[in-house]
Amino acid sequence: MPRFAANISMLFAELPYLERFSAAAAAGFKAVEILFPYELAAKETKRALLRHDLELLLINAPPPNYTGGTPGYAAQPGGSDRFQRDIRRVLRYADVLGAGAIHIMAGYAKGDEAQETFVENLRWAADRAPEQQFTIEPLNTGDQPGYFLDDYNLAAEILDAVNRPNVGLQYDAYHAQMIHGDAAQVWESFGNRAVHVQIGAAPSRCEPGTGPVDFDALFQAIDASGYQGWVSAEYTPSTKRTEDSLAWMG
Repeated sequence: MPRFAANISMLFAELPYLERFSAAAAAGFKAVEILFPYELAAKETKRALLRHDLELLLINAPPPNYTGGTPGYAAQPGGSDRFQRDIRRVLRYADVLGAGAIHIMAGYAKGDEAQETFVENLRWAADRAPEQQFTIEPLNTGDQPGYFLDDYNLAAEILDAVNRPNVGLQYDAYHAQMIHGDAAQVWESFGNRAVHVQIGAAPSRCEPGTGPVDFDALFQAIDASGYQGWVSAEYTPSTKRTEDSLAWMG
């Protein structure tokens, strides 16, 4: 059975942010991920992690534009200066927090120029911080209309073009099922590229146990593949209390 982690931006969301760390630890989690930890000073999140002996696996980048605009733009032509400035800030957060990986969001764009922009920005980030793991993740266009990285084949093409050892695939069972209709087949085809794994049922994006994905079989396939990382629960619980949605963990 894989090692399970909690995305505390989505799990334990019934609690204030800083209370979610203790709740995750009490539920048995040893590691967490946080989508956008930028609203608080990094040292506050770091104290919560240390207090509850939790490992931080992943954060998203770039930070949201709280004055408006899209949450990711790494593939948007003409935005490289802003991208580099924001990634420098993200790297400072990641250093304080000890974040295992940084998910670089492609944003909303299409075409060859967008692809070239995404590749160049990923190369810049990888070279700027060669010891830092970065990930890219395909998102389904039902949830994210117009998102550049919307297919696992495109993700593989991007990774080949970037060609940096510290840039890898973020596999999400929910998005894989929604994009390609078979999360297990996506894992079989692309799991060897995965450096981070997330799960959620499709099409509801609630806890495993509903929908077409056989998570027991998927977990067995992940184990059999030799994947050594964590499997992070990234879903919206169907229950009022997150703890009541965790029966799938066995």
